[in-house]
Amino acid sequence: MEPQNGRPRRREPIAMWHVTLTVSGAAVAAGDIKAALERLAHERPFLLTARYAEDRAELRYWEEARELEDAAALALRLWGEHRISADLPAWRVSGLEVVDRTTFQLRATDSLVPALMPAGGVRPF
Repeated sequence: MEPQNGRPRRREPIAMWHVTLTVSGAAVAAGDIKAALERLAHERPFLLTARYAEDRAELRYWEEARELEDAAALALRLWGEHRISADLPAWRVSGLEVVDRTTFQLRATDSLVPALMPAGGVRPF
């Protein structure tokens, strides 16, 4: 707790949020996007899975943040912040989903389809 106006203030606990970030744009060679995503995974080892096609990619990972808004803001900046260092295509965010751990787990147990591919993969769609 941090004092505020002479009174202790409660700190919100940090939560885990499951993020699915989709980016898309002009087509690039499949081998180039695969190599770029592998570089991104090396720079940001939190990346669980990435799927790609010549004109889009989908990243799935867990993010630590106090609020959903914080996790979403971090996700929206991810591609741009690593664009040069990982040599990512000049694509734009075309989709974003952020859900809490409970929602992710409920979906996983309610679905016949696996909610997440095995960790650590960069695979084509």
